[in-house]
Amino acid sequence: MSEEVLTEVRDGILIVTINRPEAKNAMNQAAAEGIAAAMDRLDAEDDLRVAILTGAGGTFCSGMDLKGFLRGERPSIDGRGFGGITEKGPVKPLIAAVEGYALAGGFELMISCDLVVANSGAKFGIPEAKRGLAAAAGGLVKLPQMIAPKIAMELALTGDFIDAQRAYDLGLVNRVTDGPALDAALELAGKVTANGPVAVRVSKQVIVESPGWSYEERWQKQGALMPQVFMSEDAREGSLAFAEKRAPNWKGK
Repeated sequence: MSEEVLTEVRDGILIVTINRPEAKNAMNQAAAEGIAAAMDRLDAEDDLRVAILTGAGGTFCSGMDLKGFLRGERPSIDGRGFGGITEKGPVKPLIAAVEGYALAGGFELMISCDLVVANSGAKFGIPEAKRGLAAAAGGLVKLPQMIAPKIAMELALTGDFIDAQRAYDLGLVNRVTDGPALDAALELAGKVTANGPVAVRVSKQVIVESPGWSYEERWQKQGALMPQVFMSEDAREGSLAFAEKRAPNWKGK
């Protein structure tokens, strides 16, 4: 794992920290490789149930490292995109814990996560046009599917920032906290880890993939995935635990 990315495990939660505070956690190649490696670990290890992506030093990510860009460095991973997740994320849930700025590529990292928790002082935006660039890591193609297209257009063309409350009102943020974003993200992650791992994984898969399904095929495609859930050991365990008034003992199979 690169020194630009730190990892820690707490109760089945993998905390992934972009560790370039001197550069406002601007994304370089080493950090992108570190995040991609952490996502591989998340999906490979059965005892890991969810990950949190955050940044060191009070900033989430200020975007692409422009100095690295001028040196010809590419902060992307083939097949995965900017920061190792914008084109293809992990199978298991990923939560963004945002402090400070989530700008440009940092904003695109954030919207590539499944859930977002932000400190009330956080700022968001895709100001690439101010530098003669474009938000090509998801800002231009994902954002109009998440919020009103005219608002997405305004953010892209003006490069203006929005605050945490505005991001929450637009539906880009799940929770705003006055305290540390990581603490609130850990609380949210705990709610995810309390549930059946197979059910969580397949539920995420359907929500992520179904926008590309036609009306005619949506029930067929969803139905093809459901046996993994309803025929799993966890499905039986969840029902037994409910009947016996106890916490489930999930096996993830």
